[in-house]
Amino acid sequence: MILVTLPETIRVKISSEEAGSISLTQVVVREMPVRELIETMMGKTGKDAERIGELLARGTYVAGASRLRWNGWAADADGIASVLSTFPDPDPHRPFELTLCVLAVLKGPATRVEIERATGSERRLSRRRSFWDTLMELAEASVPAYAGYSYRHRADHYSATLTYEAAEALRESAGAIRYSTLEAAVRRARVESVELYVERERR
Repeated sequence: MILVTLPETIRVKISSEEAGSISLTQVVVREMPVRELIETMMGKTGKDAERIGELLARGTYVAGASRLRWNGWAADADGIASVLSTFPDPDPHRPFELTLCVLAVLKGPATRVEIERATGSERRLSRRRSFWDTLMELAEASVPAYAGYSYRHRADHYSATLTYEAAEALRESAGAIRYSTLEAAVRRARVESVELYVERERR
């Protein structure tokens, strides 16, 4: 097998993935930096050079609602390792910094509610505190545990188990949420834990 050095960019066809089949109604062709293509894969593979090499050779990858296709090739392992070295590594010693939290995911039985900081921080005019303020306060009190680095979110991932009282406090504070659909989702949620995604401070 002939190994090929990683190019800087690769021609990628991007199509929508619907109901398990490729939709041919919209196909975008772009020159994508190889680092960006690999980062897309890392949401599932992490820093697994062997799996990434297999995907590059396969020439197709599904990311969310999109399918990416390119002319697959056997990539040089050293080249893959070099690209991976430019991404952060997990750091279990990093303390939870609520001021850098950008996304929270409320989880429980049949429950998954994603809340971005910008959305959760918007409050109704009648409220002095935002839902995000309450959420961060309760999350920090629950002592979030480090759960790894999320390459998909470009953030460190923490997880906290909520007490019944904390979950009730979250539901009660849902009235501060500006958006009615999100408010209703939080009020219905049977929350048992919260996942938190914290960006690394840029120097």
